[in-house]
Formats: sequence, C-alpha cells, structure tokens
Amino acid sequence: MRLPALLLAAILSLSLSACATRPPATDREAVEEFEANNDPIEPFNRAMFAVNGAIDTVALRPAAVAYRAVVPPPLRTGIRNALGNLRAPTILLNDILQAQPERAARTAVRFVINSTLGIGGLVDVAEWQFGIPGHAEDFGQTLAVWGVGEGPYLFIPVFGPSNPRDLVGTAVDAVASPWFWFGQGEVVEALRWARFGLTILDSREAVLDTLDDINRTSLDPYSTLRAGYRQRRASEIGNRNDRTPQSAIGSGFGVGPGDFRPGNPPPR
Repeated sequence: MRLPALLLAAILSLSLSACATRPPATDREAVEEFEANNDPIEPFNRAMFAVNGAIDTVALRPAAVAYRAVVPPPLRTGIRNALGNLRAPTILLNDILQAQPERAARTAVRFVINSTLGIGGLVDVAEWQFGIPGHAEDFGQTLAVWGVGEGPYLFIPVFGPSNPRDLVGTAVDAVASPWFWFGQGEVVEALRWARFGLTILDSREAVLDTLDDINRTSLDPYSTLRAGYRQRRASEIGNRNDRTPQSAIGSGFGVGPGDFRPGNPPPR
C-alpha cells in the first residue's frame, strides 16, 4: 500500500526535526534517565500520544468494542489467521535475510498449507493439524539483527510506539510485499484498503483489555507503554516472543496480545 509508506516517511522527517535538548553532562541523573528512556523528543511524542488518545476515544476503541461485540470469536480468529497468511511472504523474506533457514522453511510450508487446506488462511491448519506454529518477522527486526541501532523512541498516532529503524522497516516491508505490486484497478485498491482497515481493527481489538488496564491503573500510561513496547521489541528481535500475531502491523508498531508489562520477565 503506497499511502501508508509515504505517510510514515513524512512523520519520520517531522519527528526527527523536533529533537529535545540533552541534559547537561553535569546532571548525571538526568543524563542517565535521558539515555535509559531513549526518548529525546519526549515533548513531541507526548503530544502525539495525546492526539492518539483523542482519536482512540472517538474512533478506534469504539470500533474495536463494536467489532468484538458483533463478530463472534471464531470469525475474528479466522480473520486474524487470514491477515497473518497474507503477511507470510514478507515474513519469509525477512527469515531469509536474517539467515534463519529453519524458520523460513516453516513459514513457507505454513503459507502453502494454509492457503490451500486452510481456505486462504482462514483456518490455521498448519498448526492445528500439522503442529507447525507461526511467527511474526519484519524488516525492522532484520535491521536490528544486522546491527542497525533503533534510534530515538517515537509515538505515531493510530500506529502507536515505534522508532526510526522500525519506520524504515515498515516502508521496506510495504514495498517488498507481493501484494503491493499485485493487480491494478479500483477493486484491487479497495481490497488493499480493506486489508489495511481490518489489520488496524484486529490489532486494536487484540489489545483492548491490555490498554484499558494500563489507562485505568498506570499513573503515567505514556511511560508504561513506552517501557513495555521497548521490552517486547527486544524480545521479538531475539526471537523470544513468537506470540505476536502474524497479522499485526509490521515493524513493531503498538503492542500485541503476547506482550508483558515492565518489570515482568520476558516471555519464553
């Protein structure tokens, strides 16, 4: 999809132009906190967090609540499976780029099985019948494996937590996907937007309870979400958190069902 990739590039340019001032070296505690949070543009990010909160209150959360209420769990699972199956070629490419032949073979076999026996991916026959579990992978993770630093923390309205490395990864994944190049015309474009909308809806519904809990119990939801996101992302890069759904928005945006809170041990 062309528009989201261009939008992400524009947001990246804007955010990097809004860098905050690093504390003076004489204030060691402030410098340590500054580096630990990796959030040099925190005022900008908090402003974006507030914008996201308004959008979420008016549109995203009500849509997710309605989606959960109207669509029965088996159908929601089928939609999530199908969205994940559509991401399989991108996951496969990143498995290969990360020199993970066993994971790549698993991804390829799952795609073939679920696209055929699984009715286009609606049913995860590969795991249910053959015991082949799936995993998520994206180019942001690939860049991390190659040694590229994450850069400063960023918060993008609608998409959620991220960083410059993962923004680049999202753009690359979007362009590298075969569905980016497949077909032309109004029907195909409508299907692309439908997939994009369902991915946003599925991702928001998946964290409905988690985010409600954070907003209800945390003294500073922004800091809680930032810490949880960075821990989860590190776990994903180390391939310790394969519970993130394949259908989730690529390159580390937001938080997924397999997430853990700050202070809890990483998932095994």
